[in-house]
Amino acid sequence: MPSSAYLILEDGTELPGAPFGADLESLGEVVFNTTMSGYQEVLTDPSYSGQVVAMTYPMIGNYGVNPDDVESAKIQVAGFVVKEYSKTYSNFRATMSLAEYLKQGGIAAIEGVDTRRLTRHIRDKGAMRAGIFRDRKGAHERLMAHPRMDGLDLASKVFCGNSYRFGGAGPESLPIAVFDFGVKMNILRLLEGEGFAVTVYPGNTPLKQAIADGAKGVFLSNGPGDPDAVEYAKNLVRDIVKEKVPCFGICLGHQLMALGLGGRTYKLKFGHRGANQPVKDLETGRVEITSQNHGFAVDLDSMKGIKDVEITHVNLNDNTVEGFRHRRLPMFCVQYHPEASPGPHDSRYLFRRFHGMVATR
Repeated sequence: MPSSAYLILEDGTELPGAPFGADLESLGEVVFNTTMSGYQEVLTDPSYSGQVVAMTYPMIGNYGVNPDDVESAKIQVAGFVVKEYSKTYSNFRATMSLAEYLKQGGIAAIEGVDTRRLTRHIRDKGAMRAGIFRDRKGAHERLMAHPRMDGLDLASKVFCGNSYRFGGAGPESLPIAVFDFGVKMNILRLLEGEGFAVTVYPGNTPLKQAIADGAKGVFLSNGPGDPDAVEYAKNLVRDIVKEKVPCFGICLGHQLMALGLGGRTYKLKFGHRGANQPVKDLETGRVEITSQNHGFAVDLDSMKGIKDVEITHVNLNDNTVEGFRHRRLPMFCVQYHPEASPGPHDSRYLFRRFHGMVATR
């Protein structure tokens, strides 16, 4: 394959390939995802904002794209990297090819990259800035001028501009407030399906507004960027504690809950991104296979000193914190994605648990 595009990493590594998305330059943090399918959900997950995503599965695009399998209103990744792009697609739901979808979304993509080499390099050296370039001249200089992920509040770049109702609500539905830091569509679908009347608020909305609107519970969503940079969310968590409102957090929401309670977070070397992460429930001993997408984690030692906080889940690959709860208050959270999309459904019971918590209150 002729090399007409390059993936260039900040440490000087260059991987040649061919373009198949928009004819643009792309800059971001390069990460890898190990799911075998679900590339459209990955592309539209707001948690990937600011990242150049490499898929480890060797062939991507074989079932095309459709208007239903999306997690937000647009493609969120900064760039897309694959080993082999399937120019032929076949699925009865497909409406266009992956290349057409990326071109419409204005997202650069590159195929023909040795993604096995890239993944091993990221595992050894850690996630780093990278770019997809058509012109190598001055590319590394432009890349090094791009901001690092550390210290970036990307949630404010992706959350909704105004509050809105999601779905319908029956007479028995419990009203809750979803604080949007980059919420995935399937989270909203499952909350509605569990019996909630869902209102979505921008992540910087004061808690008192949601309570005044009738919310009986609070959900803290997933999202991109450095959790420690989302200062307004720390105050939100403190207000939730003060008002004793039932609260459930996922992914970034889990990290923000930890920070609001006095814990710390840190950046993982290369993060957890895929649909096969084993997580152990410390109460039941049950192991769940989970879908994950995060580059930061909650510091275990910082949580041990917080009164009334109990660690509930751990990652069996590296023993990182995957969940905790408050012993006195109706608050719990998990680092992984129980709504999956893509991924297994082992953890969907957590939405029922949250419903029971809100109903009890």
